[in-house]
Amino acid sequence: MSTSHSTLLQPDIDLGESTTQLHRLILHNDNHNTFEWVIETLMEVCKHSAEQAEQCSYIIHSKGKYAVKNGPFKILKPMKEAITERGINATIE
Repeated sequence: MSTSHSTLLQPDIDLGESTTQLHRLILHNDNHNTFEWVIETLMEVCKHSAEQAEQCSYIIHSKGKYAVKNGPFKILKPMKEAITERGINATIE
């Protein structure tokens, strides 16, 4: 009785994004940028709707910071850079 070992092995599974650690793009409140500027930035950089960007800006103002986007680091890094280039303090956690 000969059993083929190849039938007992499972094929390689491509886990793709499921193995990628997710991060949060955090915007921090300051006394320099207007609500309008933060809203415009969130709409242009993070592709938020006007309503979503407005809600985020109010939360940032009241709580001091807020995670405006979640995702893989490689996606969030260029967004963070674009936001900081506009004079808004942002970090990735």
